[in-house]
Amino acid sequence: MLAEGNSLNEKRFPTKILTELSVVVALSVILKDILPPIYPLPQGGSITIAGLVPLFWFTLRRGFRIGAFAGFIFGLVHMALGGYVINPIQGLLDYPLAFAALGLAGLFKKYRLVGVGVGIVGRFICSFLSGIFFFASPTVEGAIASAIYNGTYLIGEFIISVAVIYLLIKRGLLEIYL
Repeated sequence: MLAEGNSLNEKRFPTKILTELSVVVALSVILKDILPPIYPLPQGGSITIAGLVPLFWFTLRRGFRIGAFAGFIFGLVHMALGGYVINPIQGLLDYPLAFAALGLAGLFKKYRLVGVGVGIVGRFICSFLSGIFFFASPTVEGAIASAIYNGTYLIGEFIISVAVIYLLIKRGLLEIYL
């Protein structure tokens, strides 16, 4: 028996949204994993040619829940295309959870550039924790090392993402095809 308010025709993710999600993940894969990065770091992480923008664009259009799901899926694909995993918890923190955290931007639809910043901070927290517990050490020195390393490329990703999202907002392209 179906719960009240549910019907056989109701879908969690309509075909249109799943299609858009697939395209956004594919665009992010191209921009982040296939095109050469602007600045790669020696032990993972890089500043890319707007590699996070498709995910932010989708999240700002569709909201937190669907945006976080898209980020999670992208994180799994990114990990499958050459991720470095030494522990299952580290793998979750560095890939699906870190990119799902970009979905936090969807909570700031009125203040989209703030949302991009919050999404980057969410990703930073996941990578920072992974860095402390799996690549540095759970000490003050390890925390500083993790913050500097992960902050180096995420500040660059933030600057590029904010600039491109700002241009999309100014041109009215964030709402296209809604």
